[in-house]
Amino acid sequence: MQEIMNVKDIAFPHLGIYLENIPKNFSVFGFEIAFYGVIIGIGVLAGLLTAVHNAKKTGQDAEVYWDFAIYAIIFSIIGARLYYVAFEWDSYKDDLLSILNTRNGGMAIYGGVIGAFVTLFIYCKIKKLNTFQIGDTAVPGLILGQVIGRWGNFMNREAFGEYTDSLLAMRLPIDAVRSGDISENIAAHIVEGTNYIQVHPTFLYESLWNLLIFCILMLYGKCKKFHGEVCLMYLGGYGLGRFVIEGLRTDQLLIPGTDVAVSQMLSLGLMIFAVVADVAVRGLLKKGKAQVLHLDRGEYLPKAENKETMTIEVVQEADSVEVTEEIKE
Repeated sequence: MQEIMNVKDIAFPHLGIYLENIPKNFSVFGFEIAFYGVIIGIGVLAGLLTAVHNAKKTGQDAEVYWDFAIYAIIFSIIGARLYYVAFEWDSYKDDLLSILNTRNGGMAIYGGVIGAFVTLFIYCKIKKLNTFQIGDTAVPGLILGQVIGRWGNFMNREAFGEYTDSLLAMRLPIDAVRSGDISENIAAHIVEGTNYIQVHPTFLYESLWNLLIFCILMLYGKCKKFHGEVCLMYLGGYGLGRFVIEGLRTDQLLIPGTDVAVSQMLSLGLMIFAVVADVAVRGLLKKGKAQVLHLDRGEYLPKAENKETMTIEVVQEADSVEVTEEIKE
């Protein structure tokens, strides 16, 4: 391996991989386009196609997901930006217009996830769709988008961890990364006469972990016990991986006035919520008290509603039998 790296090079020394001239941007008719944005776009498209595929396999209307995606993408971007700005407020408070400038980065995936879920609940409420069924169909696509999207961090030379000499250790030229992301520990391990840092490729760890979660969700979705269970598995599984990986990173967003990473606390909360909710719902189902979550592999379609009675039609694909139930308020 070279002792002096070119500014656009990336290396994985223990794997014998040396990548030369990896650009962050490319030009089209004089316009600079960031690979980060292109990769995020590919991730969004792959996620949407996965959701549509799942919808068709379960007999749902795929157009619902194309329609929902328009709103989800918009509000996920807004959520990702607001989340980042909220926990980096000191960097924006003296120049509020800079909040609108996202070309220099400043997105947080958890903000995007929160934006997507809020949009899901509002959209399904307005369209009178089963929120939990739509969520189960969509979240495998969401995690696949995250698998792909993390490679945008690779192109940007960001979202890496502390110094390591492990098998997957990654070397980046010092001039290619933000100075604020180089911790004291990393700096202390810079070898004299070299111009690179050697770190944990946490973007890679998270991408691989998310790929595992994606496979589990796709397989388990065929035998889930209730609507919403795949969503809970996503929240718990992603939360577990992110909790561990976030502890390695040097660019953590911290809870104001503390040294605690907000994403770690959120991840811990999601793990606990997912486990408790899964156990609670299973208990309610046994008692027949979670009607909207019952697994029928169809949609709950409101037929009529008044102050005393709401009739709900449950459409079962398996045997094409329609069942009508009266639910008293």
